Amino acid sequence: MADNPIVHIGENSPEEVAYKLLQVIADVENRERYGHGSHPVDREWVLRTYAQCIRAVRLPNLINDVVKEFAPPPAPPKR
Repeated sequence: MADNPIVHIGENSPEEVAYKLLQVIADVENRERYGHGSHPVDREWVLRTYAQCIRAVRLPNLINDVVKEFAPPPAPPKR
């Protein structure tokens, strides 16, 4: 019988590092993760930001592509 695969869940897993990065981004952007305050996050922000974080953690050599893909649209020119 084949051995079951070993799953490592915990400290410094890519998922945990991505989650910690998500927390840092929320803090830097003054986002309120718990739905209170003037800049609460919504479901879409959490999922998109976590997707960006997990991709950045798993593919650090492609960080420029990750940033470009998830960058907000450019602001309209000032008049």
